[in-house]
Amino acid sequence: MKIAVSGKGGVGKSTITALIIQVLKEKGRKVLAIDADPSPHLARLLGFPEADEIRPIAEMTELLQERSQRNGPFYKLNPGVDDLPEKFMRRRDGINLMVVGSIQQGGAGCACADNAVLRSLLNALLLSPDEDIVLDMEAGVEHLGRGTIASVDHLLVVVQPYRGSLETARKIQRLAGDLGLSHLDLVANQVHGQEDIDYIVENLGMEPVGIFPVSPKVKKAERKGIPVGDVSGDLREAARNMLTALGKKDEQD
Repeated sequence: MKIAVSGKGGVGKSTITALIIQVLKEKGRKVLAIDADPSPHLARLLGFPEADEIRPIAEMTELLQERSQRNGPFYKLNPGVDDLPEKFMRRRDGINLMVVGSIQQGGAGCACADNAVLRSLLNALLLSPDEDIVLDMEAGVEHLGRGTIASVDHLLVVVQPYRGSLETARKIQRLAGDLGLSHLDLVANQVHGQEDIDYIVENLGMEPVGIFPVSPKVKKAERKGIPVGDVSGDLREAARNMLTALGKKDEQD
């Protein structure tokens, strides 16, 4: 199963991503976690040691320039990246982690060249046949505009029951339709009750495939530096239920 997690910044998509990964690991699955957020902290949420010292590949400017063979406005469209996973993969308790990051801006016309390297790396990682892959995407809709997740099985859009979150989700719905992505599902986070779910459905026209209740345990885990999946039993159960629902969708297709 290949899952990409998206949504507006601050809605809890990295937390949801970490919970999905923890549940897959509990099931004995081999998991590849990819952090493609410009402010990556999935390693910390998963309890990787020295997580704050992990340097995203997007910040390795010399490496990106070398691989893109950048020369002024010219660069290689299909740079070689096959050796990068072995060099930069982190491993812990059955979870493989690649901290890719994301290019936010670049000087001297380098952003397109650097993004070509990151796109090639993501595409190479997503081709892995032996692992479940969970991809924590950057906030917003830019990654959809670049078409970098066209090969995933499920695009999960995390929403909270407030207007700004739903506006971003609508944009993602529209762009996913433009790309022909049929496996888009909503994940409701920080839900207080049925009224919140009804508000989401009314505005987006879809029932959430997963519902995660408000939980003070996440804040406590963050403050103590404890992996979120280790302290949030109710949220892990929500993740299990969601993965079961996604599995049933796959069986129907």
